[in-house]
Order: sequence, then structure tokens, then C-alpha cells
Amino acid sequence: MPAVRIVTHEEVSPASVTTVKTSATSVWTYLGVTLVLLAVIGTWLVWFSAFVQKSLQEDDIRAACRRAMPDATDRCFDTVVIQRGGVRR
Repeated sequence: MPAVRIVTHEEVSPASVTTVKTSATSVWTYLGVTLVLLAVIGTWLVWFSAFVQKSLQEDDIRAACRRAMPDATDRCFDTVVIQRGGVRR
């Protein structure tokens, strides 16, 4: 049996085609929910990337302070963070 067959005009049933009207309210609701969801996901991704970057920078600063000033690591870390515009712990 072939995968495709030719349908003649006599074989087509005269079925009525029904269309469902989509209301403008449902379209705007769907669009609004989608935009809010995208904004929330995007905001979370920006926050998460900033958090990870800050954590990695703090780890690098602590490692450098341990190498340079092993006896005063906390003081060195606080000084470097303040000089870079951060806040004290």
C-alpha cells in the first residue's frame, strides 16, 4: 500500500468546518503571563550570575590575602573589599 494516495472530489465528505473565536482578553492574558514569567526568570538569572561572580571574587581576594598576609587575612580582606567599593562585614 502506498504511503500517499490521490483523493478524488467524490471521496471528500462535505463536513462543515468550525472555527473557534479566540477572545482578545485570553490572548492578552497569555501574553502578559508569558512576559511576567520571562521577566522573573531573567531577573533571577541576572541576580544568580551577580551572586556567583561576587562569591568567586571574594574567594580570590581571600586566597591572595592568605598568600600575602597569612597572619592578618581578615584585616587584609576587609581593606581590599572597602577599597573596591564594597561594604564591611
